[in-house]
Amino acid sequence: MRRFLRDNGLTLAFGGAFLLTLAGQAVAGHADFNNQLVAEGLQPVGPAAYLTSSDFAVDVTENWQSEYLQFFLYVFGTVWLVQRGSPESKELHKAGTESDEDQLVGEYARADSPRWAAARGWRQVVYSRSLGLVMGGLFLLCWLAQSITGVAAHNEQQLRQLQAPIGWGQYLVSADFWSRTLQNWQSELLAVASMAVLSVYLRRRGSPESKPVGAAHHDTGVEG
Repeated sequence: MRRFLRDNGLTLAFGGAFLLTLAGQAVAGHADFNNQLVAEGLQPVGPAAYLTSSDFAVDVTENWQSEYLQFFLYVFGTVWLVQRGSPESKELHKAGTESDEDQLVGEYARADSPRWAAARGWRQVVYSRSLGLVMGGLFLLCWLAQSITGVAAHNEQQLRQLQAPIGWGQYLVSADFWSRTLQNWQSELLAVASMAVLSVYLRRRGSPESKPVGAAHHDTGVEG
């Protein structure tokens, strides 16, 4: 058990923190939602009703889709884009998909390489892009979920204000949908850009997201 905890500490720590923050969001969101209902002269709802409501679902999914968008763009973008001096970047001369030898695929696969890395044809093509494809797929699924739960939450608010509900297509071009979406996108893109630039000049000893403390500012693709 101790070895399992050590070997999976990063996933377990962040997974546990995710569950705690999700629970905190549920508690705070429930209180805020009931405050809005009371202000509108309506009866508050219980925790179970709130957790199964479209208001809670849209708040969760709009954050998830932006996170997966960040990783999708980062995984694909760093194939071709580089940042001199950043450990978040590849070395400048390695921009692109690199050679089979560099990537240990096909005839260059090792004995402990994933089986599909040594395969030819569509299996190698798919596996060599699998991380980006899964991140992109999760982003699209979360974005779809946001749009569905978002239109439901929007229409509930419309009905409480005695206004006509709108269809899913109308919601996709509405200010509410794009306001929710873009406020998350801009924050994620800013965070990635900040990390890429700040890691050129700043260090965190022992972190793989940082260069070694004594590395030169211009050293690129070097991890601590």
